[in-house]
This record gives sequence, C-alpha cells and structure tokens, in this order.
Amino acid sequence: MSGDTGQFSLEHLRKMKEGVKLFNAGQYWLCHEELEDHWLEDTHDPNRYVYWVVIQVATSLLHASDGNLAGAKGMIEKAKEKVLQCEKQRLESDIMMKFLSWKRFKKLVKEVPKEPELDDFKALLAFKFSQPEKWEQHLSKWESEK
Repeated sequence: MSGDTGQFSLEHLRKMKEGVKLFNAGQYWLCHEELEDHWLEDTHDPNRYVYWVVIQVATSLLHASDGNLAGAKGMIEKAKEKVLQCEKQRLESDIMMKFLSWKRFKKLVKEVPKEPELDDFKALLAFKFSQPEKWEQHLSKWESEK
C-alpha cells in the first residue's frame, strides 16, 4: 500500500498501544478489555473494525490457550469477517502495515482453517505486533515525513 489511502490514522494507532502491548505479552483478556473501551467509544468510526479484529483474535487465542477449541473457532471466524470489513471499507493504511504488521497478522488470521485443530492456532499464538514501546520514536519521524 502506498500513498496511505486507508482511513486508519495515527490517532487510532495510539489508542491501540496499550492493547497491543497486552496482546504481545499474551495477556489476551486484558487486551480485549483495553481495546473494547475504544471500540465502545468510537461507535460512529468505521476504524473500530480494526480494534474489533484484534479483540476477537485475542479472545480466540485466549480460548485456544485454554484448550477451548469451539470458543477459539467461533471467535476466529468472527475475526475473519471483521478483516473483510476492514478491506471492504478501505480502512487499511500504511500506518497499519508498518506499526501493526497488519499484512502478516491478517494472513495468519485468514490461514486458520474453517474446521481448525488447536495446533492451527500456534502461528497466531506466536505472532507479536511490532514493538509498541518503540512506536513513539518512529511516529514523530513518520508525522514529519507526511
């Protein structure tokens, strides 16, 4: 993606920072709780679909970690639907690609089969978003280049 044609902005990214840190730490329930606050606040913002994908993937991984295959399967299928909404609504931006490793993230989400086994969640369980603790140093440079 070039020219930053998507709608997802630096403001959205900053809202996700704490949730992303929690996701990377494997604290999926706390990630869900943190991002749900922003999802609820941004009722009229279509970019809430990005938060929603991460919330549902985090919930799916929580279930997978607990051995609850039915719960993991249900949530990952819902997350796949939200990924499609992100694409259809042209939310995806260069910011997402760079700071959230979005291309890789959504590829891993889409690769979970419709009838998964717990092992099918291993790649997603190993996934980490790009390091949010380093975002600020890159964000100021990013903003000055735009």
